[in-house]
Amino acid sequence: MESLISRITKKNIKPVAEKIFSSQRITPEEGLLLYSEASLPELALLSSIVRRRFNGDYAFFNNNFHIEPTNKCLYNCRFCSYHKPEGDPESWELSHEEMLSIVKSYDSKSVTEVHIVGGVHPAYDLHYWGGLIEKIKKHRPSLHIKAFSAIELDYMIRKAGYSVREGLSELKSRGLDSIPGGGAEIFDPEVRKIICNEKTSPEYYLEIHETAHRLGISSNATILYGHVEKYHHRIDHMERLRQLQDRTHGFNAFIPLKYRKANNSMSFLGEVNLLEDLRNYAVTRIYLDNFPHIKAYWPMLGREAAAVSLAFGTDDLDGTIDDTTKIYTLAGADEKPMMTTEGICRLIREAGFQPAERDSLYNVIRLW
Repeated sequence: MESLISRITKKNIKPVAEKIFSSQRITPEEGLLLYSEASLPELALLSSIVRRRFNGDYAFFNNNFHIEPTNKCLYNCRFCSYHKPEGDPESWELSHEEMLSIVKSYDSKSVTEVHIVGGVHPAYDLHYWGGLIEKIKKHRPSLHIKAFSAIELDYMIRKAGYSVREGLSELKSRGLDSIPGGGAEIFDPEVRKIICNEKTSPEYYLEIHETAHRLGISSNATILYGHVEKYHHRIDHMERLRQLQDRTHGFNAFIPLKYRKANNSMSFLGEVNLLEDLRNYAVTRIYLDNFPHIKAYWPMLGREAAAVSLAFGTDDLDGTIDDTTKIYTLAGADEKPMMTTEGICRLIREAGFQPAERDSLYNVIRLW
């Protein structure tokens, strides 16, 4: 350990590094210090220590596809490039039959997960969406259904007149296996007033995830970074998630999502650069010491940048996706969201890690 500590050149970072080396939890103030003063080489070293503690040299991926039921949404978040109001010529809405047809198109393929997220359609409650997942599960029982952000769940459950627990129990009984992390954005109320004032409160987001965990439904968590927030807002966001994870241990992965500027009303802000992306990945890996996985969502970040992030604490690149999502493409990401198993394995190997194909709960299916 002494040789590793000797690589930390800044005196004010060394006490934090010693805590990280000895698996002690860092404080919010120490997390803020890492954001503002640690060098990128120091963050690479520290985050890699934590990463290997959890996952060794494995870099995970799964074979998955997305269904985006609609881009019609009753909310109009300023950062969103996906939302379209009812009646807009660029809006779409898929029927149950159309979505089931997408699932059937993968019958001969070795996918293990369908990821279902879209806009918050004003017309439909959990009975409509529960019917969809029931049809999917009946057609392909082994397919893991990861569906509906907390924002979607909030609306569909309230519209049906259910409590959170009742609504999630109903969806679980119909085939819901886990829920994604979308909709968290930034928990700070003042920042939310600027970027997503209409959206579900942070408290309710956390309540939905906690209730899901209590019911045996695992989930992911996210953060939207690189817009008007400051470092202390990111720390506050992660602290709330860390406390919830201490209580439930129900989160599988944390996914930092980068704000992309195309086709939304915050475009004037621009975007943070790759160095800031890597800084953020590293600090999140260090700070969220009870989250087993940190995901670099490659369609958002780009293939090569995602591979670099594996040296800054991330251990999961999401999946093959098969060109089934438009959310980040509409926001300006320049990657076609599709990779073969061979392509994602090659990307991982070239970054110096071991490709590990996983299921949705991070059970290893195959080492490549």
